[in-house]
Amino acid sequence: MPATREEHDIVSAVIADHGEVEQVFIELENENDPQLRRQLADHVIAELVRHSVAEEQYLYPAAREVLPDGDRIAEHELSEHAEAEELMKQIEDVDAGDPRFDALVTRLMSVIRHHVEDEESDLLPKLSASCDEERLRDLGEKFLRAKKMAPTHPHPSAPDRPPANRILAPGAGLVDRVRDALAGRNT
Repeated sequence: MPATREEHDIVSAVIADHGEVEQVFIELENENDPQLRRQLADHVIAELVRHSVAEEQYLYPAAREVLPDGDRIAEHELSEHAEAEELMKQIEDVDAGDPRFDALVTRLMSVIRHHVEDEESDLLPKLSASCDEERLRDLGEKFLRAKKMAPTHPHPSAPDRPPANRILAPGAGLVDRVRDALAGRNT
């Protein structure tokens, strides 16, 4: 289904992504079959990576630019991204039948839920109050385009700040999509 005008606003787009990820988390919490849990984990990892890359390219630079405490907020969010990315990398490397898989997935869900709460209660309201609708729509469109080109696997050592992340992410995204297609991974 095509995005509505409202979903092109970066705040709405970020919140919509948060809701979609939460739905997958609920499925993960209620699923017992290891193969299905692996598929759900792979799906949510791909979505989280895309989302994080787009935030790092557009949301956090905008926060740094327009918010008096933008640097502090962006650095906090980036540190949470780094923690989540390390967990996602570990999850990818563990078989779903391994007891560590459940512990890692549970930890990832906790980290992401905390991160979502931070963004939705602090960063997004401040950004919404500090930017006009045109700027928010422009950022939203860039955010959505960035997600389409973003990697689908965690790359913990990749740059997380412009301009390097805007240059390197599309190439990593292409490699990841080829890798996913060859592996039959539905992302």
